[in-house]
Amino acid sequence: MQIPLRLQELMIALAVLVSAGVVLRKQCPGLLRRLRLGLALLLLRIGGPAWLRRLAGWLAPPAASHDRHCGGCNGCG
Repeated sequence: MQIPLRLQELMIALAVLVSAGVVLRKQCPGLLRRLRLGLALLLLRIGGPAWLRRLAGWLAPPAASHDRHCGGCNGCG
């Protein structure tokens, strides 16, 4: 049984996107955090339905935890 060409292209595109996401996560965590924060703020600013706000909450990066000896510059994360 042969897989249709469009399905093959979709599978390759998905693999490329996943690979690019892994590289972005490993090599540029600060950029990824800013992108996630910007997208979450954009979704919240729209004022859409509840499922859109939940999606924004899921996309938002986790809050940085501060140690009691930390000055709060967020430079270590």
